[in-house]
Amino acid sequence: MKTYSAKESDVKREWFIVDAQGKVLGRVASEVARRLRGKHKPVYTPHVDTGDFVVVVNADKISLTGKKLTDKIYYRHSGYPGGLTSTPAGKMLKEKPERLLHLAVRGMLPKNSLGRRMLKKLKVYTGEEHPHRAQQPQSLEI
Repeated sequence: MKTYSAKESDVKREWFIVDAQGKVLGRVASEVARRLRGKHKPVYTPHVDTGDFVVVVNADKISLTGKKLTDKIYYRHSGYPGGLTSTPAGKMLKEKPERLLHLAVRGMLPKNSLGRRMLKKLKVYTGEEHPHRAQQPQSLEI
């Protein structure tokens, strides 16, 4: 018996749409990361990008539990001395809600070139509208 290893050319990619309105950030991010990685498919191979495309709409209406809106802090550094910037999750949810979901999913994917390629298949939008209607995405209930 031989172990099946998927090839990049054999992978059939589908499009899914997720409505994040009223959903918890971590639960949406974990399911989206699973779909981007391809772990829901029987042909899943860890070293091959077998995942699907995921479109997330209503990212501005996503919720966080507990006191995360005030206590959870996102840090970034400019590279210069004293260049550390901190942003609370509540402020990021108001100003850049798509970045909030993007960072949550990015943390759940592999930290290498394969993970960066998987992340390019994630499309996040704040409102109900998105430009991917031609791909006919299937609804994904979380």
